Amino acid sequence: MQYHQAESWGYHVATRTCMASDPLEKVARLASESAVVVFSISSCCMCHAVKRLFCGMGVNPTVYELDHDPRGEEIKKALMRLLGNSTSVPVVFIGGKLIGAMERVMASHISGTLVPLLKEAGALWL
Repeated sequence: MQYHQAESWGYHVATRTCMASDPLEKVARLASESAVVVFSISSCCMCHAVKRLFCGMGVNPTVYELDHDPRGEEIKKALMRLLGNSTSVPVVFIGGKLIGAMERVMASHISGTLVPLLKEAGALWL
C-alpha cells in the first residue's frame, strides 16, 4: 500500500490496487485495515465536513478518495447497497464496523456515542 500526505489534512490518503473482484469484499477489507476509514469524494462538501470533524477530534482517519480510484464507481455502488439508499459518500467505518453516512456520524457525535466508539477502536486515546 502506498500513502501520500494529503495537502490540507492531517491524514494520509491510501491508494491500493486490490485483487478482489467483488467490490463489497474490497470495501470490507479496506474498512477493517484501520481504526477509522472514510470513503469519500474529494469535491464533496459533506465528505470534507466529516473529515474535518475527525481531524478536529484528533482522529487520523484513513481516507479513500473514490474519485481517485480506478474502481471508485464500483465501490460507490457497493457502499450504496450497504447503506440501502442513494447517499453514497461519505461512508464511515469505525473499528471495521459500518457507522453510516454523515447523518449517522453527526447523530452519534451529538448523542455522545461517537467518542466511546473511537476509543474502543483505538482511534482516540483521551
